[in-house]
Amino acid sequence: MKDEVVALIEQRKYKSLFDLLDVMNPVDLSLLMAELNREDMLKVFRLLPKDKAADVFAYLQPDDQEKLITSLTDSELENVIAELFLDDTVDLVSEMPATIVRRILKTTDPHQRKLINEILQYPDDSAGSLMTIEFVDLRGNMTVDAAIEKIRRDAIDKETIYTCYVLDDTRHLIGIVTVKDLLIAKGDTVLSEIMQTNIISAHTLDDKEDVAKTFDKYHFLALPVVDSENRLVGIVTIDDAMDVLQEENAEDFEIMAAVNPSDDTYFKTSVFKHAKNRIVWLTVLMFSSMLSGAIINHFDAAFTAYPILVSFMTMISGTGGNSGSQSSTLVIRGMATDEIKGRDYFRVAWKEFRVALICAVALGLMNGLRVFVQYHDFRLALVIFLTLICTVVFSKLLGCSLPMLAKKIHVDPAIMATPFISTIVDACSMFLYFTIATGILHIAA
Repeated sequence: MKDEVVALIEQRKYKSLFDLLDVMNPVDLSLLMAELNREDMLKVFRLLPKDKAADVFAYLQPDDQEKLITSLTDSELENVIAELFLDDTVDLVSEMPATIVRRILKTTDPHQRKLINEILQYPDDSAGSLMTIEFVDLRGNMTVDAAIEKIRRDAIDKETIYTCYVLDDTRHLIGIVTVKDLLIAKGDTVLSEIMQTNIISAHTLDDKEDVAKTFDKYHFLALPVVDSENRLVGIVTIDDAMDVLQEENAEDFEIMAAVNPSDDTYFKTSVFKHAKNRIVWLTVLMFSSMLSGAIINHFDAAFTAYPILVSFMTMISGTGGNSGSQSSTLVIRGMATDEIKGRDYFRVAWKEFRVALICAVALGLMNGLRVFVQYHDFRLALVIFLTLICTVVFSKLLGCSLPMLAKKIHVDPAIMATPFISTIVDACSMFLYFTIATGILHIAA
């Protein structure tokens, strides 16, 4: 598609190019424009109708938005900003450099500028920073016909109209009606008779991740946001909630891999920043690994007396790390979906203990029998058998405990994932291994 668009631009076949762009989805258009150079991107953008151009602009990455803004005239920029929904404008202002922000705000009217500044005052991780004020509000004493007529008048400026909010004279939220409710009700029915009064809402200062989870739990298309006096100040729509969940998932994946989260994509993050995001955790884990070395040095007499013990170290530490990672991953996932709460610790620990016991006995028997058959040494087989049982049980209990402890002390549970668990388990499994070995094989430590 990119080659075709570039060819049409070079041949100045703008009518054919317009016909091609006109049938494309705004999301696909934004991806296409991201692959073009600045000049071609501007030509494509200027061919689009105003409303579609605004949709495409909202889907562009901040870097591409900045390229366009610096290339557009003031009147063109004003048209784009005028067509954007308020929450998209707020996102744009929060991500652009100061010089670009001044130019954007210069093109907005005083009322819109005031609203943008109000939303920007909310904490970045709050529902207030996520909401839009472009919703349909109705009154309880309205008839269905009057409500539908108001929706017809206001719909052009609203981000969503399927869910409408019923307010009293002081803008307190008293009910919700959907377009479906309005369409199937009689025209003279009063809204107070059909509106839902059991309202689920968010507060302006609620954590935006909790708000996104509410969408996942109740399958909402929009969620009302109220202030401390239950006045409706905005709504959060499903697309913004999904963006939050995607951001949080990406952040958790990075933390679980012992990488400090980055706001930019992989290719847009510089080599230096990638290194900076990784070096801290690598340093912490490296020094933590020294504990394993110290334990091994402490039991160096065991190597001299029984050199074969060295060959099982990697298998034991690896099995322990994998066991702990399995438990921590499942618990972190359960906590992320709110299935597992802090009060469930003993239920989780008891379940993981039983799972660990089954896995440990199976792994211990398999390896114990293998060692006995291969080396004809019952005591060595017993050492491996008991070490695997102790290591797997300990690792799984540690794997389920650390994420829940992290949540308790208000630290991201994802920190207690694979690299961190593995480092701790390595040291503990070596201690268990050599303690059991020196006891059964009668080796002086």
